[in-house]
Amino acid sequence: MTTIAQATGTGGRKTAPEHLGHVIFITAAAAMGGFLFGYDSSVINGAVNGIQGKFGIGSGELAQVVAAALLGCALGAATAGRIADRIGRIRVMQIASVLFVVSAIGSALPFAVWDLAGWRIIGGFAIGMASVIGPAYIAEVAPPAYRGRLGSFQQAAIVIGIAISQLVNYGILQAAHGQQRGTIAGLEAWQWMLGVMVVPAAVYGLLSFAIPESPRFLISAGRYDAAKKVLGEVEGEGSDLDARVAEIENAMRSEHKSTYRDLVGKGGLLPIVWIGIGLSVFQQLVGINVIFYYSASLWQSVGIDPTSSFFYSFTTSIINVIGTVIAMIFVDRIGRKPLALIGSVGMAVSLGVAAWAFSYKTGTGANISMPHLQGTLALVAAHSFVLFFALSWGVVVWVLLGEMFPNKIRAAALGVAASAQWIANWAITVTFPSLSDWNLSGAYVIYTLFAVLSIPFVLIFVKETKGKTLEEMG
Repeated sequence: MTTIAQATGTGGRKTAPEHLGHVIFITAAAAMGGFLFGYDSSVINGAVNGIQGKFGIGSGELAQVVAAALLGCALGAATAGRIADRIGRIRVMQIASVLFVVSAIGSALPFAVWDLAGWRIIGGFAIGMASVIGPAYIAEVAPPAYRGRLGSFQQAAIVIGIAISQLVNYGILQAAHGQQRGTIAGLEAWQWMLGVMVVPAAVYGLLSFAIPESPRFLISAGRYDAAKKVLGEVEGEGSDLDARVAEIENAMRSEHKSTYRDLVGKGGLLPIVWIGIGLSVFQQLVGINVIFYYSASLWQSVGIDPTSSFFYSFTTSIINVIGTVIAMIFVDRIGRKPLALIGSVGMAVSLGVAAWAFSYKTGTGANISMPHLQGTLALVAAHSFVLFFALSWGVVVWVLLGEMFPNKIRAAALGVAASAQWIANWAITVTFPSLSDWNLSGAYVIYTLFAVLSIPFVLIFVKETKGKTLEEMG
């Protein structure tokens, strides 16, 4: 998918959109895919122990079930852009919403472990589609002066989805008297946790009928009157709509549809593509999704009771929301690169403290404990880590990936970077249970190392995109 620079008047002067409220509604509706992305990604957190007990599986098999969705994510992310260029952005959103519904129902009613893994792969495909189509669609309808903040809606929706999933899980656990395998209306608690996603998935599908198609896609399909109508809605009726359509069309004629061959130079992948992959991989290798996929079982593994562990999972989700709001406020003020550096330093310190605290874990089975000081510091460090991630890499990476690539390779490069992100996410997710069984502190030392390495990566390779139009990227 290619994107479009908007809200520039004569001489390149930025103008405030006349219908910003409408643009915000369109952006929020599109970002509902991000909400489902966050919800579906993290809802498994509350169900892992119930799944393990139901099917009698070990840590390795459990990791495969949790990580199965990520394989679908990589495939969905790699194909969403090309599908959207053929049938439109809105149709891709609608397909994703159907897949979310199907996955939720299937995951809630599995008859075997492999069956559950299959439904999670379907849900993962929907997540991957949403991870690409949301930022790209928002970039195509957002005026440049507001693009960073509107682009942040995707990450805001993701973290709200994570928080709501943990709140719903906590409520279901309470209804089941604190037991993940406790029954409610004939189904076990963990089944309800996975099935409730039907509701937001249906809302996403309905909202997709209330927002317009991307003007860029409409012009590519020869639907000029429809494109003018959308441009009038998002840029104001005072805009010269004929000139804007001509501008977009001329830009499109000078481009060609990107393919993966366009990403290859004489020495392999283009440097800008490697930078995008690096951003995506570092975002995951710091271990952020260990918190969102396994935090309930993580806290139980260091001696915290199940009800409290669910509560702490919810509080980290709230910190995640707060950090994302901070990023949305500052991403267009101080820039993408400074925020990334602040986050890298904060994450490295927080993860280091957590690694030290977890080294005091003693005992096995039901007799695990930690000294009060180290237990408290572990909780504080985990919340601090989530805060620094959310106010930096959680938002900045999505904004950069939507902005940094030249127009002629943006669709293919974004697909590759997003796929790399899901593969790295899968690697962290599938290895954590075994690493935790081996040495929980050691696992966090590894995540700390990646946080430290992200600092020189940003300093040397990442260029600031603040205030630039998409066309200025190449």
